[in-house]
Amino acid sequence: MADIVIIGGGIIGLSAAYFLLHDGHCVTVLDKGDITGNCSYGNAGMIVPSHFVPLASPGMISRGIRWMFNSKSPFYVRPSLGRALIGWGWEFMRHANARHVQASAVPLRDLSLLSRGLYTDLAAQPGFDVGLRHGGILAFYKTEEAAEEELGLVEDAVALGLDMAVLSPAECQALQPGLALDVLGAVHYRCDSHLTPMALMDALRTHLLQNGVMIFSRHEVTTATVSDSAIRTVTAGGQLFAADHFVLAAGSWSQGLAAKLGLKIPVMPGKGYSFLRENPGGAITIPALLCEARVAVTPMGDQVRYGGTMELGRMDDKINMKRVEGIVSSIPRYFPNLSTAMPSPVEVWHGYRPSSPDGLPYIGYSRKLNNLMVATGHGMMGLSLGPATGLLVSQLIAGRKPSVDPAPFSPDRM
Repeated sequence: MADIVIIGGGIIGLSAAYFLLHDGHCVTVLDKGDITGNCSYGNAGMIVPSHFVPLASPGMISRGIRWMFNSKSPFYVRPSLGRALIGWGWEFMRHANARHVQASAVPLRDLSLLSRGLYTDLAAQPGFDVGLRHGGILAFYKTEEAAEEELGLVEDAVALGLDMAVLSPAECQALQPGLALDVLGAVHYRCDSHLTPMALMDALRTHLLQNGVMIFSRHEVTTATVSDSAIRTVTAGGQLFAADHFVLAAGSWSQGLAAKLGLKIPVMPGKGYSFLRENPGGAITIPALLCEARVAVTPMGDQVRYGGTMELGRMDDKINMKRVEGIVSSIPRYFPNLSTAMPSPVEVWHGYRPSSPDGLPYIGYSRKLNNLMVATGHGMMGLSLGPATGLLVSQLIAGRKPSVDPAPFSPDRM
């Protein structure tokens, strides 16, 4: 069996390691950080077959421009004349059309449904008590505009065979009896699930380490040697690592690493924020999306994680508390009896979603480097699509027939 080096220790990298390990390969994972601080730990924990519409869709350009003038809005592009952002923006605009949305729906649905099934299998194994629940997600809306958008989504979802239902305020209240609601209604994404991401990542890492996978934290890949259209070695943390195959799963850092290898993998970091609060009386039992505010609310044990915003631009460690304030102020507008205290900066987690310009992940071999498997660009759906991506990586490396068609996710499509 092959020696494989995975660059990146987030949910995509660890999922790939899991399936490659169980294929019998010798696997090494390299991560530039300490792994526990990456985007896979601080996300909303949602598994979302409902999200078959890519970020690059009609209306997002005008909506994004409007949001940019609001300091508390859920979306922001930092003005920059950098070539990376300009190139990414051009590709985004080129793909923000109905034809692209239609072409993306089935591939995203199939990848998500595969992932949901794999999560069910994983959660049934010893050591993987990750809080997996299949109760769906409630997408609450307060305006007629959002209601119309959600109703259109339901029609398309049902045509794709996904389980969704439109709920009246009374039906919403029956599902969340301990929570006062001020909404026009909701769509129950019954096809969706959720789990606790911290528990998932810890369980995966423990399982991998116990079964011989080498995981090196604070090992940033700095150089690589290439010959005969293949990577021979990479240097990380002052050490040299050789392998038969390499997997690029470095999230928002993937574009820079790809460029060092002469590859074009457009990925823009989308900064998001989240924080935890107590779940008073266990009032929130079903995860929620606050449609107009673009805020995610997920119960995790006796706590609730609130998260949102998408800031596209260069990576830094600054926390824009105005954006966090936008999350906090939106909560009582939907849940009047739920007052959430503004977190201090040290309570706010932030991470970077690796966003491709067309809203689809990159999964597959590079045409230029025949032993480099690319697995990145999942945007806000990294956790949701992690197991399916990991399985595809293992199947493609083994030369087996993949469970879903990988062609729409080709890393050479841009």
